[in-house]
Amino acid sequence: MSGIENYEKVSAIIATRNRPELLRRAIDAIWNQDYKGEIEIVVVFDQCDPDESLVKEEDSRSLKVTTNVRSQGLAGGRNSGVDFATGDWVAYCDDDDEWLPAKLSSQFEAIAKTPNAKAACTGIFINYEDEDTERIPDPDGVKFEDFIRDRMTEVHPSSWLVNRSFLLNEVGYVDEEIPGGYAEDYDFMLRTVKQTPLAVATKPLVRIYWHGASFFFEKWKMIDDALEYLVTKHPEFKNDPRGLARIRGQQAVARAAMGDRKEALGAVVEVAKLNPLEKRNLLALVVALGLPAEFALKQAHKIGKGI
Repeated sequence: MSGIENYEKVSAIIATRNRPELLRRAIDAIWNQDYKGEIEIVVVFDQCDPDESLVKEEDSRSLKVTTNVRSQGLAGGRNSGVDFATGDWVAYCDDDDEWLPAKLSSQFEAIAKTPNAKAACTGIFINYEDEDTERIPDPDGVKFEDFIRDRMTEVHPSSWLVNRSFLLNEVGYVDEEIPGGYAEDYDFMLRTVKQTPLAVATKPLVRIYWHGASFFFEKWKMIDDALEYLVTKHPEFKNDPRGLARIRGQQAVARAAMGDRKEALGAVVEVAKLNPLEKRNLLALVVALGLPAEFALKQAHKIGKGI
């Protein structure tokens, strides 16, 4: 594993669709990193025409544009970016998020201190209604079994850095079969940390913007289907009652939000047997009784949490 002194080339991949103002903010933040190595920004336009005016090159920075040639959506966009990239490392950034200046340099420092690490993340700020909430991953709590038990919102795909050769040859592409592309990042993280230690830069170095413009916002049926797909794909959930209860609790909330009380209550019963302390169970019951799920989601966002 090479250290920071080698300044390996990083390909920063942004998959985007019809959000030009947010995209430019994300691009500027990557371009202005304090990392001394080469950064190649690959902007993948999904279901829209590429903006060729963005293309530029200067010293150790370059920006290229391409189109999503794989399945429509975020997963296909990210995979198209990986195919187009030429860097030693791949980093993802959602088009509505923003890297802070020391993001990459801090990650390579963390990698150099973490034996055999082929991937890294950072802490984040979650910004909702112009308020920042700091979320920092615990370096001792980011192993595979930890991710089974907890989605860990603090480990966000926009903070992700992974060795490209390792990604292609051992982890594999982002799964394009997950319904709606929901939780494709979580699946990718599970597959990654199953095979490598994860280095953690323990400062908030990415700002994650939560807002109603998210393409996943409040799409409850798709969320329910995607979570079922994950449980089937990763049999380890079946061996971890706490982890499975968390997923089933999310499904219970989604089903309650869709007005399917019978299915929601069935999930609630299953969760109670798996982990009586699972907090989403109470939320599912309240939503089933009439609390708007959108209201609950917004309250959770205010403290930097999801459902």
